Formats: sequence, C-alpha cells, structure tokens
Amino acid sequence: MSIGRLITVIANSVWGWPLVLFVLVVSIICTVCFRFVQFRSFAQAIRLTVKPEMLKTKGDMSPFEALLNTLSISLGNGSLAGMATAVYAGGPGVAVWVFVLGLLSMALRFAEVFLGTHFLSKKTHTMRLGGPMIYLQELPAGKFFATLYAFFLLFLGFAASAGMQSNSMCIGCMHLFGVSAFFVAIVLFLFTAYVVWGGAHRIVQISDAIVPLKVILFFGSAIIVLGYHYQALVPALYTIFNSAFCTRSFATGCAWFGVQQAMRYGFSRSINASEAGLGSAAVFFGGTNSHESKKSALISMLSVFISANLVCFLVVLMIVATGVLSTGQTSLALTIAAYETVFGSFGGLLVTFLSIIFGLGVLVSYSYVANACWLFLTAGRFEFAFRLIYCCMAFAGALGAVEVVWHLVDIANAGLLILNLCGILWLLPLIAKSVD
Repeated sequence: MSIGRLITVIANSVWGWPLVLFVLVVSIICTVCFRFVQFRSFAQAIRLTVKPEMLKTKGDMSPFEALLNTLSISLGNGSLAGMATAVYAGGPGVAVWVFVLGLLSMALRFAEVFLGTHFLSKKTHTMRLGGPMIYLQELPAGKFFATLYAFFLLFLGFAASAGMQSNSMCIGCMHLFGVSAFFVAIVLFLFTAYVVWGGAHRIVQISDAIVPLKVILFFGSAIIVLGYHYQALVPALYTIFNSAFCTRSFATGCAWFGVQQAMRYGFSRSINASEAGLGSAAVFFGGTNSHESKKSALISMLSVFISANLVCFLVVLMIVATGVLSTGQTSLALTIAAYETVFGSFGGLLVTFLSIIFGLGVLVSYSYVANACWLFLTAGRFEFAFRLIYCCMAFAGALGAVEVVWHLVDIANAGLLILNLCGILWLLPLIAKSVD
C-alpha cells in the first residue's frame, strides 16, 4: 500500500462513527451542564457584540476583533466547496445535521473560549498566549497533551491555511484573471510576508477589512439566488428534511445507511466549517487578555451560528432549490452551477471571487493562531523562522498538488478534537460553576 493510500485510509477511519458520536455526546453534555446557554443567552451574546465597550481588554485585539478573526477562519472554502461535496456524498439531508450540530457545538465554543480566557500564559516578547495549549496543561500529563495539540494546530496552520487555501486561491485567480500560477504564488508570498511581519496589529487590521466584505458579498448573493428561486424553497426544504431521516424507507438497511451517511457528513462538515471544538477560537480570544471569560465565551458562540447554522445551510439550500444537485457535479463546481442559474456565466466569476476572498481571510487570520503555537513550542524563540516558513508554504501551496494534504488535515483535525474535548471534559466543573 502506498503512503498516499495509507493516509487516505487513516483519515477515513478516524472520521468514522466513534469520533462523530464522541463529539455529539460531549456537545450534549456541555449543553446540559451549561443549562442550554446557547439558547437562553443568545440575545445577550448579540448585545455584547453590538456593544463591545462592555468588555475591558488590554491584549492584541478586542473581543469583537477576536470574533471577526474567528469568523474569518471558519468562513473559508470549507463552506463553499466543502458543503457542496458533503451534499454530493451524503445527500440534501446533510444540511439538517449541520444545523443540529451547529446549535449543539455552540456550547463547545462557549467552553473552549471560556477556558482560553480563564487560563493565560505569561506574555512572550510579542504576544500573550491563550487557548488549549495553555489549559490542557491542567490535565494529568498535561504538558505532553498541550505540546501535541500545539503541534497539530501548527501543522493545520501551515498545511490547511497557508498551503491549501493558497492552492484554492491560485486556481481561482487563474480562472478569474487568466494569470499564471507562478505569478499568483509570488503575489501570495509577498502579501503573506506583509501580513505576518506586521504582527498581530496588522493581522487584526486586515481581518477587519476582509470579514465584512466576505459576509456582505456571500449573504447578499445568496439572498438573490434564493429570491430568484423562491417558488422552489418550500419543496427544497421538504427534500432536505425528508432526506435527513428517509422516513419512507426507514425499515430497510439501505435507508439506514443513507441516514448514517447524511449524519456523518453533516457532523464532520459542520465541525470543519465552524471549527467549534478545535480550539482555534480560544487562541484568538486568549489574545484579548480579557478576564471576563463568560462574556467573551458568549460572544464567541455567534461565529458558530453564522458559519454552521447560516452559511452552510444556505449553501445547501441554494444547491437543492436551484436543482443543480442532479447534474452530478461536486465541490466548488456544484456551488458555481447554483449561482449560474441566476447570474449566468457571471455566477462562476462571482463564486470564484468569493472563494478567493474566503481563502484570503483564512490565510491572514490563521497566521496568528499558527504563530501562537510556534511560540508555545519554541518558548517564544525563532519567530523569524516561523514567518519565513509560513510565507514559503503560501508560495508552495499555490503551485503544488494538495490531495494527500487534505487527508493529513483531516487526521490533524481529529487529533485536535480529541485533545481539546478531553480538556473540556476534565475542566467542565470549573466552567459549569461559573455559568449562572
């Protein structure tokens, strides 16, 4: 068996039912222990977001800016292309399970950000570190688990962010502007260098500009597509919910397999899209140096709701309502086909531009997370080396093939989930007693 095939088998195995059920059970436990905080405190989370002056901070960014950066990494090509792939593989019912886990995993986001702001390290020469690599040290053998977590997340920053997002953006730029891959790679290298050498302040500054553009452009275009196909919305919703449970064929093994596939793909794509449970949001909110852990945790829940409950569901609804699911296309091509039913050939250009903007936001924001992991692993040293490697990965990712890297990223995501959720379970009593 080749190395590439072995990696694929491992990735498919770790994202099987045991991990999905583990995430689901921990999400339910957190939801119950926090007394359904994602529902009863949703309005308060919105109030804190629109009135950020209610939180006192003195870190690299404000809680609102941490929310924007968290949104930036969760609104990536995993939403546009990943959800289309999930629908193709698991059927329209995927959208229901994305929505369900999105609601439940808001409690996971609350827990990880609460801990990320409750446990903070001493400031390094450039930034204060917070996140799972800090609070995992509270576990038995915690130093080992924290180091392993930081290694997985650093790999994710290099491979998934700088590598794969650059590859997606390169393909998009070649299609949109007709330029060579090498030219795109050079531009991405220079842009990434400008970002990472500017430190946390520049990362926040650029994210503040990119995220509103991403949100407005996506929701504006999605509303137009759905508005154009308004007569198909009710049948599409019926198809989505009917597909999620397969009620007419529930007695047969085939139907049960269909339900299993819809649930598995829906749960895994929801996690990958929102990053709830992976702990990256806790790194951002740890950078705020805010000691108002509960308020920061409430604000952070909104990023899961927007990315998993709104964006992912809307992508699926557009694909089903426009009738393009039957074309046999998958990934970004399926999303493009949905847009082309309204915008014609311009729809492909619009989705491609969205893909570029989404990828750019991930590339920028993840540099902060990856830098935090690097500083943790190196005790605050060799930051110049990190910046150089991150820029080189953006360059190489634009030119390289990334099929095998996708599976390595799946393995890293599974490792991050297991480590972070174990930390949340261990520290659950601390969080629960702070929730009124």
